[in-house]
Parts: sequence; structure tokens; C-alpha cells
Amino acid sequence: MTELAMARQSSKLKSWFLALRPKTLTAALIPVIVATALVKAQGWPILWWVSICAALSAIFIQIGTNFFNDAIDFQKGADTETRTGPMRVTQNGLLSSRQVMIGGAICFAIAALFGVPLAVQGGWPIVVIGLISLFLGYVYTGGPFPLAYLGLGDAFVILFFGVIAVMGTFYLHTHLITMASFVAGLQVGFLATVLIAVNNLRDAPQDVLVCKRTLAVRFGITFARIEILVLTIAPFVMGLYWAKTTSMAAAIYPFFTMPLVRRLLTGVFVTEPSPAYNRFLAMAAAIHILFGCLLAFALCSRW
Repeated sequence: MTELAMARQSSKLKSWFLALRPKTLTAALIPVIVATALVKAQGWPILWWVSICAALSAIFIQIGTNFFNDAIDFQKGADTETRTGPMRVTQNGLLSSRQVMIGGAICFAIAALFGVPLAVQGGWPIVVIGLISLFLGYVYTGGPFPLAYLGLGDAFVILFFGVIAVMGTFYLHTHLITMASFVAGLQVGFLATVLIAVNNLRDAPQDVLVCKRTLAVRFGITFARIEILVLTIAPFVMGLYWAKTTSMAAAIYPFFTMPLVRRLLTGVFVTEPSPAYNRFLAMAAAIHILFGCLLAFALCSRW
């Protein structure tokens, strides 16, 4: 292979890596970590193959959703040269929309393959969850009624990257649906949704021009800021459930993220939508990761 061919191949691989948005993938991983810790906390044996398959299936759904979002937002005119967020490969001509759409379909197929043993383990409820998850992953930005363009993207994230992911993983281990897995799912889902809410607040001035009716566009910047505040603080309040039922540590340990929470909320409330929100997006991702890991660690402790 010539140096020129190698350079082109390297550039293509970098473009695909950029398109999968690696910083977002923890949104798919953290729910599985928390659910697995909850399994141990409630005295059930951990089936590591279940957790691994669940994590990989969720990650590939996340990547596929990112690919579809990249291509479809460009096709709809939502991503232009005036974009204030991170680079999008379709909009910048690094990959064609057709290539990215095919990549999304392949990722969904891989996610389905990892879901097969989970379906065998969990039965028809897991089959239904898997099919709905794939469907929602595409219609987040695709189809005639795209969730992100109707202001429903936030609900999708709470549902898929919180409630369904945590309760589904817990169910696969125990065949039980419990209040504990629901609460954990909401905590994780709310913090994952903060990323979307920050992203939408940043992009609101551009989204309104292309009729992308996110909650920030529908109800305004003040509403969007209050949404971020509620989504960020609510998981800490829900820690009272753990203090009363399971573990004081599960209520307390996540508070170690509070200095970062304070910086995020202060920044969002004093800064107008701009590229500065990319930094807040990174903070929101860090809070989601740290909160989830601290919650999981606390659930496994005996205190």
C-alpha cells in the first residue's frame, strides 16, 4: 500500500471514529454498570455474559443512532457551516450521507446479534424491548415523525438510556421488575438527558431556523435552563430512596460530584448559547459517569 493510500485510509478511519462520537458511548455503558451493581446489592448472582452482551448491544444502538443523527440532520439542513457544536462528518464532507446511513444500519444489525442471547435469556419481554429500542434509535431523527424534531428526544433518552437499560439488565439477571431498578433507571436516565438538554440549549438559535422543535426551541431558553437544573438535581434527591431501603452510601457517595454539578449549573445559567456550551457538555458527561460509578460502588458496599 502506498503512503498516499495509507494516508487516505487513516483519514477515513478517523472520520468514522469521529462519527461514532466516542464521548457519548458512556451513556450506554453506565446503566449496565449500575444495574449489575444493583443485582449484586440485592443478593443475586451476576451473569457477566448478560452484562457484557447488554452493554455491547446498547453501545452499538448508541453508535447507530449517532450515525443516523449525523446523516439525517445534514439532510434536513440542521447541520450547517454555522454549527457551534462538535464537527459532524456528513456536514463537513468527510463521509457521504449514504455511507453513514449504511454504517448506522450495520451497527443496528450488530446490536441485534448481541441481543439474541439476551432474548433467549429473558424471553419475549426482552425481544419487545430490543425491537422498540432499535425503532426509537432510528426515529430519534429519522422517519416522518422524528423525536428530536418534535421535542421528544429528552423523553427518549430518559426511557432508553435510563429506565429500559437499567430495568432490562436487572430483569435479565433476576426476571424481576422492582422499584429499586426503576429508581436507579430514572437517576441514570435523568443525568444522561442533561447532555441532550445542554446540547439543545446550545443549538437553539440554529434549530429554530430549521424547524427543529426541541424543548429549548418550543419553550425558550429559561425553560431549558430550568430543565437542566431539575434533571441534574433530581437524581440526588432520589438518593433518599436508597437511604431508606438499601444503602446510606448509595445516597451519599454520588454527592462527591457536587462541585462539578455546581460549575455546570452556574455556567448554564450565566452563559448565553454559544460554543462555550461544548465545555458544559463535557461536564455533563463527566457528572453522568462519576454519579453512575459512585452509585454502583455504593450499592456494592455494605454500609
